[in-house]
Amino acid sequence: MKGLSKDRLWSIAVLTPSIILIAVFVYGFIARSVYVSMTDWGNDPAQALAIDPIIRWVGLANYQELFTGFLQGRFRQELISTIFFTVFFILGCLGVGLGLALILDRNPKGEGLWRTIFLFPMSLSFIVTGTIWRWMLQPAGGVNMAPTLVGAPPSTFAWLSSNEAVLKFDWNKLPLLTAGVVGVVLVVLAVRAAQSGDRRRTLVAGVCAALLLLWALFVGPNIRMLPAPEFHGFNLALIGIIIAAVWQMSGYTMALYLAGLRGIPEELREAAKVDGANDASMYRHVIFPLLSPITLSAMIILGHISLKIFDLVYAMAGPDNLSTSVPALNMYLTSFRQNQFSLGAAIGTVLLILVAFIIVPYLASQFRTEEGHS
Repeated sequence: MKGLSKDRLWSIAVLTPSIILIAVFVYGFIARSVYVSMTDWGNDPAQALAIDPIIRWVGLANYQELFTGFLQGRFRQELISTIFFTVFFILGCLGVGLGLALILDRNPKGEGLWRTIFLFPMSLSFIVTGTIWRWMLQPAGGVNMAPTLVGAPPSTFAWLSSNEAVLKFDWNKLPLLTAGVVGVVLVVLAVRAAQSGDRRRTLVAGVCAALLLLWALFVGPNIRMLPAPEFHGFNLALIGIIIAAVWQMSGYTMALYLAGLRGIPEELREAAKVDGANDASMYRHVIFPLLSPITLSAMIILGHISLKIFDLVYAMAGPDNLSTSVPALNMYLTSFRQNQFSLGAAIGTVLLILVAFIIVPYLASQFRTEEGHS
């Protein structure tokens, strides 16, 4: 204890309660959920709400049921819908936010007022946003009646109830598609590592990409997750929810980008102009590369929000709309309406893994950056 100063002892004393609470109520509950997901709690309705239920260990059976079970086609469609929602949501927020930031960066008249207007949707909860946009996207009113303002017939698009889907693919092809995406990521990592002169990372990424290619060529085509084809795709009913989500969160990305633009020294802009760069070249070769850390941070935060989206979908389309359902909504219904606690915990664990795929690499890169600076 002689090596501990008074300030360090006070720091330990102040942080210890928070560490204990986080360990119990965050990581302890996560561990409990993972354990429940590997049992059969709730599969027997008579035991679900019993005072002392009989719970048996079933391992990965619930996960197998989710990905290959005949009755879990809804979950598989929700998983694909979440992936599409995440991609379009992130692209929409980044595009709109960057566009608004570029406009405000030119100091237009009334900039403070416009900045407040653009940021206002972020102050609302997703429940309020969902209620507003549900009214606006009614089939017989709202946006569908806008064409009548210019004498055209009203639109008949079913914003929140369409059953039409595009970009369909067979669920049995998921291993091959996943291998393709991961392979592309590994190739990009290998190229970046080679450019930075890191031979070890280049070799590791290249070997993993080669092994994945061999697996995709000789093993993947023989894997069948379901006995019959099961097609899933992007349901057009999600378009309205994506628009509402982008409307609310694009102000957040605008604020991030605007702060980044205002933080770029004016000397860099002047130097680019002296070198003969026009506005397009300056943004492409000077400003946008400097904004890449902000883009990465925004993508992490927006991806985390979109993967566990619940309240916006619940408010806009309700809990029983299969066209717009997402895994978080299914987890709620499975756990608290059907009392299938183990299956609901398995859905929650899958969401946790998806979020970890986004958060963990980002945190690892941040730690490496901090170690490099130190």
